[in-house]
Order: sequence, then C-alpha cells, then structure tokens
Amino acid sequence: MEMPSISSSPRTVEEIFKDYSARRAGVVRALTYDVDEFYLLCDPEKENLCLYGHANESWEVTLPAEEVPPELPEPALGINFARDGMKRRDWLSLVAVHTDSWLLSVAFYFGARLNRNERKRLFSLINDLPTVFEVVTERKPVKDKPSMDSSSKSRITTKRSSDGQSKRSLKLYDESNEEDEDEHGETLCGSCGGNYSADEFWIGCDICEKWFHGKCVKITPAKAENIKQYKCPSCSTKKSKP
Repeated sequence: MEMPSISSSPRTVEEIFKDYSARRAGVVRALTYDVDEFYLLCDPEKENLCLYGHANESWEVTLPAEEVPPELPEPALGINFARDGMKRRDWLSLVAVHTDSWLLSVAFYFGARLNRNERKRLFSLINDLPTVFEVVTERKPVKDKPSMDSSSKSRITTKRSSDGQSKRSLKLYDESNEEDEDEHGETLCGSCGGNYSADEFWIGCDICEKWFHGKCVKITPAKAENIKQYKCPSCSTKKSKP
C-alpha cells in the first residue's frame, strides 16, 4: 500500500480538506457503486483486512500497514470477519461508521499543527458533508435552520425534469418559502454523497430517481439536452445483468 511521504503531506486547512474529500469519495464508492466488488473482497476466511481510501479517490481492501507505529492512523482492523455474521446492510453500516472515524483521525493527524481557529474551520468544512454512514444508509442529515437575518437570495438551479429535459431556472426565495430551500438542501449526490449546490449542474436518474452531480457521472448540460431518458451508472449496470 502506498503511503504519503512527510514532505507531500497536506499542511493547510484547504489541503487537508481536499485530502479528506478524496479519501471519503473513495470509500463512499466502495460502499455504494462498487459494493458488490467490495463485499467479495472482504472474505472472512482471509486475514485481518482494512478498507483504505486514498488521496486519488481510489479505495483498497488490504492488510494493515506493517510499520509500527504506522505513518498514518489505521482504519478498523478485521472488517471482513463480521461480514457473514450480520445482515449485509447492517455490516455495511458498521463499516461506514468505522470509516467515518478513520477519515476524521487522518484529517486531524495532518492538522496537528493547525491552530485553534484553523482546526475549527477544518471541522466546519468536514461537517458540511454528509457522513459516510449517512450516505450508505441513505439518511438525510439534519440541516440547521437559516438565521433570522438572512435576506432574500437568488440561486440558479440546474436539474432535469421528469420528461428528461434539462432545466435551468432562476429561483428567488426568502424566509416565506423555506420549505423549497429545505427540499433542495437535503438532496444528496448519489455518487459522492455531497450536498446540493445551486451553482452546479445536476442530473436525475429516471429509473431510481436519485440525483447526481453532472461531473460525478460525466454528463454535461450539453449532453443532457440530447438524453431522452437518463439512467445512472448503477441502474445501467443492473439493466445489463442477465
């Protein structure tokens, strides 16, 4: 397993958060889109296995590092042993919880030299993302209510309508229609688990009705205009299976 050198380790809040986001994206993919492959790799007959997320957004199931102490905090050991003794969904949820803990430990290992305000800012950035557990269990994170002094805002919403056509509409809202904001705010990308962002292109699967960042599924607004019925990668894979 490739370990980062000390000189290449992220040092600033932004660099650490970028590293956290990439590792998180890798393990989220392992526990969602690549879950069948992940499940097979976690053979209970094998030795203690760990799930690693790497800084290049890839994931790996392998033995723990041999270095003592390891260069980075290690993920939960022996995730494969409980695989056949639990319901699949419960086992994946358990792995997700341990993975959240590991991601935080790595981030704050890198952030050991940050000052108090920088650590607070780092946690705030991390906390804005749904946890791996929330993504895996499809739970919607509870959002804080907007402050009372929030003024009217505008945002651009780019989504697909039920008839498959891409829509781009300017919505004005204030406190009188917070329900609309809450509805969009709770939308999570089915690929990376990220929150809805008004300035990004999103596309909805016409089969499972999940929403995705266009960049996560490699669909641009121009491509979307020519798609009559969009199927996400997961639904496309299921369709092609005998």
